Amino acid sequence: MRGCSVGEAEEQPVSSGRPMAPTSLRRHYPDQVPTVGGASAALSALVGSRISTHRTPGARDLGLAAVSAQSRPTRPAPPEGIGPLRRQRLEWARLYFVCDARPLGEDPEPLLRAALTGGAGMIELRDRESPRNAVERSGQTFRRLADTYSALFIVNDDPYLAVELRADGVHLGQEDISAAEAREILGPEAIVGLSTHSREQIEAAAEQPVDYISVGPIWETPTKEGRPGTGLELIREAARIATVPWFAIGGIDTENVAEVVEAGARRICVVRAIKDADDPAAAARALVDAVEAADTAER
Repeated sequence: MRGCSVGEAEEQPVSSGRPMAPTSLRRHYPDQVPTVGGASAALSALVGSRISTHRTPGARDLGLAAVSAQSRPTRPAPPEGIGPLRRQRLEWARLYFVCDARPLGEDPEPLLRAALTGGAGMIELRDRESPRNAVERSGQTFRRLADTYSALFIVNDDPYLAVELRADGVHLGQEDISAAEAREILGPEAIVGLSTHSREQIEAAAEQPVDYISVGPIWETPTKEGRPGTGLELIREAARIATVPWFAIGGIDTENVAEVVEAGARRICVVRAIKDADDPAAAARALVDAVEAADTAER
């Protein structure tokens, strides 16, 4: 295994015949569209995207440039460095979709595209059953689509697999490797998430090197067999005391998301609500709309 951290940026060669990919921006602004360009597109801003030319601009060029500058909407500039860009995307994310390597035994790409098109800002590869080679192949699809849609790609449990798949980070359970160990493996630029199931664990997370936490499960769910639901009261607690971005998780769907938002959640994490939906993209949009409506009402 190559001894590098997820936080290292790969240098992108610039050829005289092909321009660099444009700076990638988040999709949650109405005037922005998904970035298309494959695995290198998402972080293209970090390695330089301007190609100089030798032609001296004429008056017509300058006039068109002035009109173009006046008509362009004002957009927040992406931060410099992989770590800040990842954390900005984390801050923007409202919907986090967890998916296995072959959902329902199929290629994950159509389902991931639907979730991302619907507004998911984070996708997580979580699969403890499939062979390693199947997980690795699917990981390449997760990485490519996360780049295309300017989303974060997270790997469940295994920081070494996160390095191998060039993921943006790892999500840990309370019984997994410690956040400090994961941070040492991945480096300071990576995203580290942690599951929490009680007020005490939420408070303890503030003292650990984590970037976000999940809170729940609110309701019992087959994806976490044997773990009792925490109820909405823990969501209310998290809204009061959490010190990092947090995602409500556990049994959330389009029918009950309003209750979760009313309890104080402004980010949600789902599995079945998208995977089992007749129209996964529409389900994702409905979930995002519910959260963003609460965001808008607070402003």
